[in-house]
Amino acid sequence: MTERTPKIVVIGPAYVEMAVKCDRFPEPGRVEDGSGFSCTPTGPGVNRAIQAALCGCEVYSMARVGEDCFGEMIKQNLSRFGVSTDLVYGSHAISSGVIMTLVDGRGANRCCRSAGANKVFGRDEIEYAAAEQAISSANVCLIHDSLSQEAIVAAIRSAQIHKTRTILEVNLPIPDRGIVHALDWPAEFYNTDILVLHFAGLLCGSELGAGGEQDLKFIATELVTKGVRCVVTSMGSHGTLLADRQGTHLVAGIASEMIDHTGCEDAFCGALAACYGTGDNPESAVRFAVAAEALARSRFGLQDALPVKEEIITLLQDQPD
Repeated sequence: MTERTPKIVVIGPAYVEMAVKCDRFPEPGRVEDGSGFSCTPTGPGVNRAIQAALCGCEVYSMARVGEDCFGEMIKQNLSRFGVSTDLVYGSHAISSGVIMTLVDGRGANRCCRSAGANKVFGRDEIEYAAAEQAISSANVCLIHDSLSQEAIVAAIRSAQIHKTRTILEVNLPIPDRGIVHALDWPAEFYNTDILVLHFAGLLCGSELGAGGEQDLKFIATELVTKGVRCVVTSMGSHGTLLADRQGTHLVAGIASEMIDHTGCEDAFCGALAACYGTGDNPESAVRFAVAAEALARSRFGLQDALPVKEEIITLLQDQPD
């Protein structure tokens, strides 16, 4: 990663997660005593932006929150890490997005999520003059697919008009070779520079099973033939599959102790955008992201586990050639 300061626009949902620890999950109609409580801003739009800022980028978060105490909490959290909240819009008639989590004595959890203001984030927010200006001057626009499709399409179109590099994250079910033909995506999804695939339940290559990596290669190749310039799929310490018009290959993973996987995707995608924003090629950006993910995996927590640029560079320098 070069020393220049890239400008990154992160477009994704923002939530506040309220988590309560208890010995056991309550049965219907019963109340269990809790032993701990936390209230933390989170969500792809928040955490990816913070990781990019920790990598030394000028970062703008684009999201929608309610005009309530949770919305203020989200904005203050972003500001604490140096992320601009000028494009975090407030909604009068709807609350901020929230996640309610119960964690029992064995560490199992049950969650309920209310999208709140995230649900009304649409094309208008992207076409707002200040948003257009931010995208036009950015080096990379990182977009998460859990927002409305019209918002995603508008963001990709805006980035293309202004020749801003785009990274789109999409969530898919467990890998299946027929999945690409079943996708009902707009054409704009195939016009991104980097498409990051997240598969449900896939944290490392060992979970793929026999032939799983070949399935991932097949899916990635199919997406490249449809127009995507580069497809990236992280398999944790097993490595990251990168596919482009020159073929597919595995970028080696970095072994680290699995302490907590909570912040892995945030670290990977935020660091990927940061490095790609400096003008590095996708493979160099993926190597940088792999190191960020390895560091996050070896620590407890979410935002506290996200590494700074110097730590990522040091880890990369310590790797054998």
